[in-house]
Amino acid sequence: MAVNHDVTGGPAQPESQNPGGITASGVSRSFGPVHAVEFMDFHAPAGKVTALIGPNGAGKTTLLLMLASLLAPDSGTISVGGLDPQHHRAEVRSRIGWMPDTLGVWDSLTAREILTQIARFYRLPVAGIAPRVSAMLDQVRLSDLADQPARVLSRGQQQRLSLARALIHDPSVLLLDEPASGLDPGSRVELRIMLRELAEAGKAIVVSSHVLSELDEIADGAVFVNRGRTVRQQTMDEAAASGRRYSISASDGTVLAAKLSELGLAFRIEDGRRPAVSLMLLNDDDAARLLRDLVLAGVGVSSFAPASGALEETYMNLEGERR
Repeated sequence: MAVNHDVTGGPAQPESQNPGGITASGVSRSFGPVHAVEFMDFHAPAGKVTALIGPNGAGKTTLLLMLASLLAPDSGTISVGGLDPQHHRAEVRSRIGWMPDTLGVWDSLTAREILTQIARFYRLPVAGIAPRVSAMLDQVRLSDLADQPARVLSRGQQQRLSLARALIHDPSVLLLDEPASGLDPGSRVELRIMLRELAEAGKAIVVSSHVLSELDEIADGAVFVNRGRTVRQQTMDEAAASGRRYSISASDGTVLAAKLSELGLAFRIEDGRRPAVSLMLLNDDDAARLLRDLVLAGVGVSSFAPASGALEETYMNLEGERR
């Protein structure tokens, strides 16, 4: 049996061992002279949340459209639960829930009518459509607005309706493009909880977002892309093991700097509203030891926390390497 290899050189699991996931191997797509995606590899396993990360123009949306079977690749292969969308389009689409970054349809229809029509498109049993629609409206907290036209919904409410639309047929794969856009803080927390619950139920979830702090809270792994290519794939454990930058402030910055120098640690002074220093630490244990050493040395530490998330640290490192 052939074994695929990811861009870091490590062996990936054979697709047959990941029947519920979604995989792209060497996919490319051009629009005239523009090469939006070139030989990109991607894998999102069942039961996990996989973050898709990259700058604007990196090819994320084009990849998502191909994964959703809405855009055919010029070359390469895509597998959804072991099925090729080119040859099993109807079955593949029944397994995928697609949430674009805007709702984009039927502004004059009510939220209930939109979900009902989508349920009919997916050929859900007629008797079960009404209760399924009501359950989804309740899950995304839109029951009170169920009979209002979509055009009167706020950006955040439309995002919640779009999520319900993607989930109406209980797909095994969920593709989300900027799902937290427009959501208030409370709704963002609810979204994180919902996505973790869906992953724990066995769904393969792909989230594309620029808000890396949100992805830190929900993702099990990440695929980084740039200029149409995959540049890194890693689990959250691997991201955390790469270390991250911590920010430390104290009542007396001079004393803090002197102690860090005595400990042989390289640091830099950060300009900002609150004077602080930052330094790289390999893991949580190193951070705990440093905090203990500072406190025992009498340094008046007023704040000690990661300056960035694990995914943000990887992203910035990749940006630095690219430059």
